[in-house]
Amino acid sequence: MSGDGQATSHWFDDEAGPVVRPYAMTRGRTSHAAQHRLDLIATVATEPHVADPEADHTLSPEHVDIVELCRNTPQSVAELAAELDLPVGVVRVLIGDLVDEAYIHVKRPVPPAELPDESILRDVINGLRAL
Repeated sequence: MSGDGQATSHWFDDEAGPVVRPYAMTRGRTSHAAQHRLDLIATVATEPHVADPEADHTLSPEHVDIVELCRNTPQSVAELAAELDLPVGVVRVLIGDLVDEAYIHVKRPVPPAELPDESILRDVINGLRAL
């Protein structure tokens, strides 16, 4: 193909955007071993010891973006997907990669079954008021 841009034109749809990119970003993977534990409200934070993720040439630009976005303020999986304009499934795979390499850690929300019962909380409040 000639150098007039037609070589890449079949990889990009003006309305849909890049056709191959998410698949390429995850190296063809559609899930990660830890993915089942990454719901949309799980929070992601950069590990304190991480200095410059760009120095690691095995990381993609999207991996680096996730590390940088979570450096100062933990972000939810949903927030990262929105900020990076990527599908949640792709972000989950990328997060799994970064967890494996100890760049980030994930804090999962407390499952509703493990939350204290409302009646117990009311009894505690009533007990405190009685003091």
